[in-house]
Amino acid sequence: MSGTYKATGINLKTMPLGEADRLLTVLTKEHGLVKLVAPGARKQKNSLSPRSGLFIVNDLLIVSGRSLDKMIQAETQEVYPGLSKDLGKLTACQYLAEIVISYALSDQPQEQLFAIFTEHLRRIEALPPRATTPLLAHLAQAVFHILVLVGLSPQVQTCCLTQAMLTPDFSQTDWLVGFNPQLGGALSLGHLELGEPLPAITLTALELSLFQQLAQPLLPQIFPDAPWRKIERILRDYTQYQLGRSLQSANFVDTLIT
Repeated sequence: MSGTYKATGINLKTMPLGEADRLLTVLTKEHGLVKLVAPGARKQKNSLSPRSGLFIVNDLLIVSGRSLDKMIQAETQEVYPGLSKDLGKLTACQYLAEIVISYALSDQPQEQLFAIFTEHLRRIEALPPRATTPLLAHLAQAVFHILVLVGLSPQVQTCCLTQAMLTPDFSQTDWLVGFNPQLGGALSLGHLELGEPLPAITLTALELSLFQQLAQPLLPQIFPDAPWRKIERILRDYTQYQLGRSLQSANFVDTLIT
C-alpha cells in the first residue's frame, strides 16, 4: 500500500520503539496483519498514548512508510478493561493473540478472524474473576474456533485412521480413544493388537464429547476442572505442532491459570 489509508484494527502486541514511540502489531479487518509505529505514544500527553495499549480497537488513519507504516490518527471503538484486572484472563488473551499473529495474513482482509478474536475477548472478559475452569474452557474453544477458521482444526468427529465416526460410549467406564497431533486428531483404539500399549494421549468419553462440542457457537455445560485442563493442553500442543515451534506465551498459561 502507498499513501494514506484507513483501517479498523485491534492491537495484538505492543513494544517500545526508540525514545518515545511504540511499535504495534495490529490485526485489521481490511488489510490483515500490519505493523505500525505510533509516534510519541509513550508520552503521557500524546493523543496516541491511550490508543496504543493492548487489545484496543481503533479506527485508524495510517500513512505508508518505506519500512514501517505510521499511525497518524486513531479513534477508539472498543476496549476490554476487565482483562487488565485479572492476570489469568490477560494471559489467556495474550496467548490467543500470539496464535492470531501466527496465522493472520497481511495485505488481505481478515474480517472473520477479527470477529472471532474480538468475540472471544468479550467472552473471556465477562467471566467471573479467577474462575479457572470457565477460563480454560473458553480458552480451549477460542483456540479451536481459530484453528477451524484457518483450516487446521484437529479431527475429533471421526477417526484419523479409519474415518469411522467416533461416538463417546458413556456406558463403558474404561472407554477411550487416542489422540495423535502428528496424525491430525483422534483415533479409535479398535485397531490395536492385544497387549499393544495405548497411545501417549487418550481421551475418555467425557473428554471426547467436550472436545467434539468445541466447534459449536457456544460452550457446553461447564464440567469439573480436569477435563478442560487436559483439553486445553492437548490443543496447545497440537497448535504448536502445526506451527512447528513453541508459543512463547504458552509458558505462562500453566503458572497463571491455576
